[in-house]
Amino acid sequence: MSSPPPLVIVRGGGDLATGAARKLHLAGLRVVVSERAHPWCVRRRAAFASAIADGSVVVEGVRAKRVELSALAATPLDEEVAVVICPDRPVPPGLDADLLVDARVLKRGHDTTLGDAPRVVGVGPGFRVGAHCHAAVESSRGFDLGRVLYSGETQAFDQRPGDVAGIGGERVLRADTGGLFVAAAQIGDSIGAGQRVGEVAGRPVLARTGGCLRGLLADGTEVRAHQKLGDVDPRGHRSYCDRVSDKANAVGGGVLEAALVLLGR
Repeated sequence: MSSPPPLVIVRGGGDLATGAARKLHLAGLRVVVSERAHPWCVRRRAAFASAIADGSVVVEGVRAKRVELSALAATPLDEEVAVVICPDRPVPPGLDADLLVDARVLKRGHDTTLGDAPRVVGVGPGFRVGAHCHAAVESSRGFDLGRVLYSGETQAFDQRPGDVAGIGGERVLRADTGGLFVAAAQIGDSIGAGQRVGEVAGRPVLARTGGCLRGLLADGTEVRAHQKLGDVDPRGHRSYCDRVSDKANAVGGGVLEAALVLLGR
């Protein structure tokens, strides 16, 4: 009797993590995504994190389903990706992971270590191969986006959003203050510059450029000051809201390469 495919734990269920988890699943690996109870995910229609609130979600033909931790060990992982709430442990209890992918893209202050799993892949700023992980994947836009590092470290977080159709920081919605986010728009809406898309602690959140509202935090999410709340895509294509982005595809390809190399497949 043949052994089951390797088990991969992906920390984070946002759009970049989903790009990676989707490719790992399509490559025949068993995938479990671990998330917070209330994910800080803006591109919710293209993110497996949405399964936490909705029960299940399909992103470009791959279904992810929320599973309770108590039922995870007995859950088949061949047909769909399992999504669990387990923010405080790198590997959910009761599982023997073959590979851990930290795709939370925390930008700074991550807690992943080499000892968390037999093979560890880090995505985004703050990862040094040999110190935190066995391989790292670059998430900064540019020539090295999606490149796998088997030595060295990823680029530091530069706090500058990438340009889309020539628009950079203006397309990102942020909170002026901490508090409860109340949405006044929906993902997929056409947004004009100056339009109110929500509020935080009674203070309005206004779009600074026009386009399609590609991402927005879930209504009722508790946020911190200056946290990203959403983004406006100036290209205006509503179909982009439901699809894995070019950046997530590149990062996902890098994660898949690292996984296959580390697993010797």
